[in-house]
Amino acid sequence: MTKIAIAATDGMLHFELATACEIFVRDPSGLADPWYEVMICAPGPVRAGRFHLTPDGGWDLLARADTVIVPAIEDIDAPLPPGLLDAVRAAHQSGARLVSLCTGAFVLAAAGVLDGLRATTHWAHTDELAARYPRIDVDPDVLYIDNGNVLASAGKAAAIDLCLHLIRRDHGSTIANAVARRLVVPPHRAGGQAQFVTAPVPARDNHPLADLLPWVIEQLNQPLTVEDLARQANLSSRHLARHFRSVTGTTPLQWLSTQRIRRAQELLENTDHSIDAIAEQAGMGTATTLRRHFHRTVGVPPDAYRRTFRTAWTPS
Repeated sequence: MTKIAIAATDGMLHFELATACEIFVRDPSGLADPWYEVMICAPGPVRAGRFHLTPDGGWDLLARADTVIVPAIEDIDAPLPPGLLDAVRAAHQSGARLVSLCTGAFVLAAAGVLDGLRATTHWAHTDELAARYPRIDVDPDVLYIDNGNVLASAGKAAAIDLCLHLIRRDHGSTIANAVARRLVVPPHRAGGQAQFVTAPVPARDNHPLADLLPWVIEQLNQPLTVEDLARQANLSSRHLARHFRSVTGTTPLQWLSTQRIRRAQELLENTDHSIDAIAEQAGMGTATTLRRHFHRTVGVPPDAYRRTFRTAWTPS
């Protein structure tokens, strides 16, 4: 069982704390076994917004956890409580995965664990993070960043995205999607997507992409090109790219590639189809192409991904 310790402090924002608790405490309909054991850690009672919480234990528990989550802090200029940074450093040295949500990045930065790494925080505070900590490569334009054992998200909704990303890493896409369905949120927004997107989904039925995106999902097994998408939407390629950027924060080709990888993940988790068959169904053409793109995007070959997540969860 993965132990998650939430480093709680007075003055943290309750949304990010509640996000972590809601996502990691509740097992998604018993699909994942084992799930997570979550501990809220602080030296004593803490205040989160207008709520007061009694922790499960002190910050010493951070070093015994597999994952440490640092929720957002309300005032980035306020002194951090004594002992918190030492506890974060001890957890890092013990090999724990460290995760900051929103302005929680300032805690990881102060502890020195973000030095030499890419990181992000809420777009309103990225300039300040970069100014205070010049050894950090601050990226203001992404939803979250995964450095392996140190991860950071932007604000609010991006914290949900990063938590779902962690479940996807730990348990696979099927279970992450089940959690997203319970939360009624998109199952996957890539970390590299822009923080500030004017319309994350088509806002009206007559939006040029309202019919196109579902159509593409149904056609993933076909060798689609950007020109095919533009023709289906009755747009020029240039106008299609502009609409995609405003709606998804990425390009048509990047979005299409992400959907193909997601389809391949689902098929690897839920079927016994060969890699060749999955490559065809996901529109990758050949097993060689699938392996190259899958490894580059997911970080492991398709066969290794299947072994991990078919073992973690097998459909009845």
